[in-house]
Amino acid sequence: MKEGLNMLAECPHCKAKVDGEVLGKHEYGGRHEPPGKISLLKCPVCNNALLVIQELFQVSKDNYEYTNATRLWPKREQPLDWNIPSLVRESLKEAKKCYKANAYIACAVMCGRTIEAILPEFNINPKENTLYEGLEQLKEKNIIDEKIYKWGDVLRKHRNIGAHASEEDISEKDAEDLLDFTNAICNYIFVLTKKFEEFLDRKEEQS
Repeated sequence: MKEGLNMLAECPHCKAKVDGEVLGKHEYGGRHEPPGKISLLKCPVCNNALLVIQELFQVSKDNYEYTNATRLWPKREQPLDWNIPSLVRESLKEAKKCYKANAYIACAVMCGRTIEAILPEFNINPKENTLYEGLEQLKEKNIIDEKIYKWGDVLRKHRNIGAHASEEDISEKDAEDLLDFTNAICNYIFVLTKKFEEFLDRKEEQS
């Protein structure tokens, strides 16, 4: 097992993999737990702390190695739920990629595209082919409530800023918020609504 004073890990602040300085470590494992190691790192770029975990595995008869570091803190980004339809999910993935690449205008555009991808899932085809009309129909069909509608309308307006040449800009914080709103809308429509319906069905069967 060869260990160094530095370790490659993903820094969420720098949005990149960095060669973090190992400040401390704790090895664990025993009779009922597979061995591993938790390390505290310092990012050499932004100076923020990272907590990572590695598992120990056998590569040959007498040789063991640690896996690549996986970040525990700051908390890793959760994978997208598979209840989100593929076209919606792919658009949301692209929005996340744009944000990580500091392409904030492109992030806003892809957030708008994500909302547009929701419409066909409910057989909504706006006559004017506008996101505004699509959001109105989602609200009329009670697929979204008033608050989610307002979030969607904010996304629509900022998508328009990104899609058309103008002096207006999308800041990093704006892009982060737009991405959070888009995530929330997708989870509300496709994940939480389904869970709630399943919960009600289960309770009805039990009664």
